[in-house]
Amino acid sequence: MTRAEVLDEPLDLAAHEAAVADPRAGAVVSFQGVVRDHDHGRGVTLLEYEGHPTAAAILREVAEEIAADPDVYAVAVSHRVGTLQIGDVALVASVSTAHRAAAFAACARLVDEAKARLPIWKRQVFLDGTEEWVNCP
Repeated sequence: MTRAEVLDEPLDLAAHEAAVADPRAGAVVSFQGVVRDHDHGRGVTLLEYEGHPTAAAILREVAEEIAADPDVYAVAVSHRVGTLQIGDVALVASVSTAHRAAAFAACARLVDEAKARLPIWKRQVFLDGTEEWVNCP
């Protein structure tokens, strides 16, 4: 099972974990990327994520690559777009496998590949009113 979405609404960790539930699974590992109040020593007030029209298809491709691993039973991953406040969740990833080591490794690969390949750009707004775009081509 593979689920991959780009959404403009809050992400639900429990829904991702339920999506990867499998009676064969002895391990479910999840990750949440949460908006923090600082970056490189500067205070951050909010983030805005903007996605390319192909973002959902690329996220699905990444999820399917991870799901193709014979140790992986299911994958669910979502990235949020739009304006996010401090504490909001920007990325959720869940993976189920038979054993914990495989689940940790697969979830790490999923997050790393999504961050490397996903055409979603982040605008950070700092406490002093300045802003910065990150991960822009």
